[in-house]
Amino acid sequence: NQVWDWLSGSAPVPADKAALLPDLQNLNKLFKLLLKARGERGAIEFETLETKMFFNKAGKIERIVPTSRNDAHRIIEECMLAANVCASEFLQKKKHPTLYRVHEGPTQIKLEKLQAFLAEFGLHLAGGDEPHAKDYADLLSKVKGRPDEQLLQTVMLRSLHQAVYSPENVGHFGLAYESYTHFTSPIRRYPDLLVHRSIKACLAAAQYKPGSWEAIGVHCSSNERRADEASRDVTAWLKCFFMQDHIGYEYDGVISGVTSFGIFVALNEVYVEGLVHVSDLGSDYFHFDAARHQMLGERTAKRYRLGDPVRIKVVRVDLDASKIDFVLVEPAEKEPEPAKATPRKTAAGATKANKSAAKPAAKAAAKAPAQPAKAKAGGHAKGGRR
Repeated sequence: NQVWDWLSGSAPVPADKAALLPDLQNLNKLFKLLLKARGERGAIEFETLETKMFFNKAGKIERIVPTSRNDAHRIIEECMLAANVCASEFLQKKKHPTLYRVHEGPTQIKLEKLQAFLAEFGLHLAGGDEPHAKDYADLLSKVKGRPDEQLLQTVMLRSLHQAVYSPENVGHFGLAYESYTHFTSPIRRYPDLLVHRSIKACLAAAQYKPGSWEAIGVHCSSNERRADEASRDVTAWLKCFFMQDHIGYEYDGVISGVTSFGIFVALNEVYVEGLVHVSDLGSDYFHFDAARHQMLGERTAKRYRLGDPVRIKVVRVDLDASKIDFVLVEPAEKEPEPAKATPRKTAAGATKANKSAAKPAAKAAAKAPAQPAKAKAGGHAKGGRR
């Protein structure tokens, strides 16, 4: 932020830092060129929300706020991407085995589901059976600014694979790179260290042989997911601890996930997510439509779809299970006349008793692939998810 203040002219450069300014200005020019090249390549950029938590002296969350990014952050990101590409191309040229960061395009099944969903909005993803990253990027640009932008972006993101580590270089679909690896963070990310060792071996006219590269790639990819899950678990627990003091409060939010047992809602003001169980959606019987990411009422045709705004009340917090339960705040439904009444079923076959057991696994499935941060086609360079 300090660097951006200097580059944007919103703050004076201290005398003891003045010598840095020319280099920073050159980096800013380089960033703009790299950004232009990114657009010409057609790299995908999904915009999602990332938050940070502020704690008091007792270690409890005081507030949760969205993080902001400026061009100083993007300068670092683009330079890291360039370094990763450089390392990848060097090892490929030397024909030395290593771990590439690979990201494949959508499967035929996911592509068909995406096209069917887009058709309901009068949209179409170009590229036929084998779309390119640029086709995704062009469609994202087309829907930018629409009220349903977040919904469309989320569904497009979920049509893609997660990036993984592999000795077989199949390119990076989301970033539109033919060759890509992770090189910039060897002190905290083991695949980067392996890449450094491979480069060191090449420079010494030797070969680095750590074992089966394929097995190492699978292991590193698996551990990356485990680390992500652990981070999410800790964050979920902290947010539950925070929300214990907010039971009974009402908030506006957006449906962030739809499952057979209910809808997940992300709150606008406190950036916390919880579940509205299907049995709390009303007296109707709701059908789960996975293809359309929605719940549809059998009798009322009431629809709850991914991305829809809703208002909720916090009713329960389970700290042990790291779960938060909401109920919808809306006018009560008018019950049908007795003569026309339909036998009421347990909504979608789910009951209150089974919702705690069902939530963790179904939630993960409903929300894959995960990113958050300014998440872009498999993650961001800084967090190692590209």
